[in-house]
Amino acid sequence: MSDTIHVGLVEDQLLFREGMKAILNNWADTRVVFESADGYSVIDKLGESAIIPDVMLVDLSLPSYQQKDFSGLDVTRCLIHAYPQMKILILSVHHDDNFINQLIENGAHGYLVKDSDPREVHEAVVSAHNKGSYINERSLKAIQRNMGMKTKPRKMAVQITKREEEILQLVCQQHTAEEIAEKLFISVKTVNGHRNNLLQKTGSRNVTGLVLYAIKNSIITLM
Repeated sequence: MSDTIHVGLVEDQLLFREGMKAILNNWADTRVVFESADGYSVIDKLGESAIIPDVMLVDLSLPSYQQKDFSGLDVTRCLIHAYPQMKILILSVHHDDNFINQLIENGAHGYLVKDSDPREVHEAVVSAHNKGSYINERSLKAIQRNMGMKTKPRKMAVQITKREEEILQLVCQQHTAEEIAEKLFISVKTVNGHRNNLLQKTGSRNVTGLVLYAIKNSIITLM
């Protein structure tokens, strides 16, 4: 059971929530342990939950609270503050680049549209848990388009070493620390050390922040 990824769902549409739960519980390595039909009570409910999710799937559009909006972005901010180790994947019907970019900049670890294939949902949960993020090609291109990096020349905000740049490129390709260590013939401890240095140098909160930095500085690009 220790290998099971515990998943939470924050989704106000019961039918969709039940469908997602069925999909995730169908995989041997994922189990839904938390549900909420709104965002504003999530922190209180987690305080009473026997199991804290490793990965939380959060709908972008959620019911308001006392006539005030409380969206998936608000939930993300609250969860990052209260449960910094938790990985957060946003679910949305929107394909809008600005939505994707804003959510990732605010700490979300990935973004899925609601018509995603069930296999991609599972892949996203596993990737967020094991690798720290799930940045698919749609998200990468959205970030790049939003930043206008196809024509903007590279200008590094901070200085990083050649080795750090190599590791950053591999992180952006969704490689684990173990895979990076094998590719570069170094230890996992060394990889983690470089990754921690990158987080500190770039002011990134997580792996998705490193991806943002890499795109912003043309360390990785997409055609």
